[in-house]
Amino acid sequence: MTEITIQKAPGKWSVRSGGAILGETNNALELHEGDLDPVIYFPRSDIAMAFLDQTDKVTHCPHKGDATHFSIVNKSSVTENAAWSYENPIPAVAQIKGYLAFYALESVNVEQI
Repeated sequence: MTEITIQKAPGKWSVRSGGAILGETNNALELHEGDLDPVIYFPRSDIAMAFLDQTDKVTHCPHKGDATHFSIVNKSSVTENAAWSYENPIPAVAQIKGYLAFYALESVNVEQI
């Protein structure tokens, strides 16, 4: 089985798209899954959810559960299915419930600030 570890991400993190800051937080989580690059999860309370529209896309991870996807919508563009969230994650990763992660796309920038 793939080992997953979740820890508080150090420092302050931001996510931007199309020139807009979608969120900044000191409460990000860093998820490590096997050999994959770590993923930063942002608390929804620190994200401008008005920029995100839930889509019909759902993906399944055997280690985390079903992920709901969101597109980023701003004045200049729509970035389809750019973010995901586990609404009801499996118990082993329950702490990511209520958090959002963003795909590493050209138009999306997640960084420690």
